[in-house]
Amino acid sequence: MGELEEFRKETEAWLDANCPPSMRWSETPGTNPALNDDLAWGGRKATYPNPEVKQWLDLMAEKGWTAPTWPQAYGGGGLSKAEAKILSEEMRRLRIKPPLVGFGLTMIGPLLLEYGSEEQKLRFLNEVCRGEIRWCQGYSEPDAGSDLASLRTRAILDGDEWVVNGQKVWTSYADLSDWMFCLVRTDPDVRKQEGITFLLFDMESPGVSVKPIELISGYSPFCETFLEDVRVPKDQVVGGVNNGWTMAKALLGHERSMISEAFHEREESNQLVDLADKYIGRDVHGRLADATIRDRIAQLTMNKACLDLTLRRSKEAAKQGQQPGPESSIFKYYATELNKDRTALALNVLGPQALGWEGDGFDAAELQATRSWLRARGNSIEGGTSEVQLNIIAKRVLGLPD
Repeated sequence: MGELEEFRKETEAWLDANCPPSMRWSETPGTNPALNDDLAWGGRKATYPNPEVKQWLDLMAEKGWTAPTWPQAYGGGGLSKAEAKILSEEMRRLRIKPPLVGFGLTMIGPLLLEYGSEEQKLRFLNEVCRGEIRWCQGYSEPDAGSDLASLRTRAILDGDEWVVNGQKVWTSYADLSDWMFCLVRTDPDVRKQEGITFLLFDMESPGVSVKPIELISGYSPFCETFLEDVRVPKDQVVGGVNNGWTMAKALLGHERSMISEAFHEREESNQLVDLADKYIGRDVHGRLADATIRDRIAQLTMNKACLDLTLRRSKEAAKQGQQPGPESSIFKYYATELNKDRTALALNVLGPQALGWEGDGFDAAELQATRSWLRARGNSIEGGTSEVQLNIIAKRVLGLPD
């Protein structure tokens, strides 16, 4: 037996023996595992009503498998790409939930691995892997959304500290986060992209205040963040002073890849078929009774397959050391449009049962489907609007003129 085959056998046995029962995705027909909130985001403010969530996080962190390919010195597992792929495949096959999720693993962590100082890597990455720190992103501002380079939050050097003043908006989970990675203007007298710096700071620093924004779905994942004379040590700059735009583009590549990955290798078509079985039924030939729904599920399945195969090709390129580039805008745009189509189709399948918001007559899955559809409308805004992605694709991928 080869080394990888032996690794697969040992990994399967360990996962099966150690994964708590509640940390496996439900196989109940019609449920969408992506809607399950029983996941660990970590951080100082984390609570674990289900103790098995924390148990699973601790077990996987001890092995370094919360970040399997990161170096062991930074809390990762030190696995090769091939070994990490096997781990992912076995977790998926056994329907095992991830032990940890969040921006630490998918955004700031990869950026620090590439651009952070050794001190920053040792300080923050180990905490990320153990689920001891939760991060939020300070990019968008009230007057700097799609035109991010127009940001006005200002940082002025005062001795060994930056003094930061300004406002960020649409700050995902700022009220639950411990630290922020933030873009600030440090030189107002140069080209706007050239006077930006990438800072890290503790959300408990004096002068930081957060106000959640309630969405139409009833949730408040986004926040306004106000910064008033927040003092940040000089050594919490990443990538150098006035080099923040380079950091911003690199991190946005990771973010857009992360958003597209969030919809990667889900089982949407099977779940939609289960829903259609329950709410529409089958005809005498054993097919879903509604021909239009059949056609839309088939189209969604084909579109999903195209996304999955393209993402896999990109992953193969990443194995050769290529960082996410402008092609991540393709993934982000297509994946979010696909998710919007999926949630809309689920409502079509539910029919009148998709009209509920609260009260009797609707079960939890039906109410969740409605909220998921509303939440999906934001997919084309977060991480860069669809219009911005199409512009990037036109200019930087296709090479079209302005």
